[in-house]
Amino acid sequence: MRKKISADYQKDLLARLKNPEYAAEYINAAIEEDREVFLLALRNVAEAQGIAALAKKAHINRENLYRALSPTGNPKLSTLSAVLDVTGLQLAVQKKNRAA
Repeated sequence: MRKKISADYQKDLLARLKNPEYAAEYINAAIEEDREVFLLALRNVAEAQGIAALAKKAHINRENLYRALSPTGNPKLSTLSAVLDVTGLQLAVQKKNRAA
């Protein structure tokens, strides 16, 4: 039964990630964790859009996109920007809140 729950969760997550506002919140939460979590989140957002279609729109080779968004991937800023652009998102930098 565990596999069914996991598959249902992933299916539901991918459906929710088609919404750019939800995807932005999801990625922002992931980026606060670590690099691997961020790449997994971005990959989930890409899968929600359909990786093959997204890669084509972003002018990125599909296999290279899979590799870049893998847990050990090391995507270029241009790759991240292209993926985010196609999904209706963008990178932003803000001042870090520091504890006193």
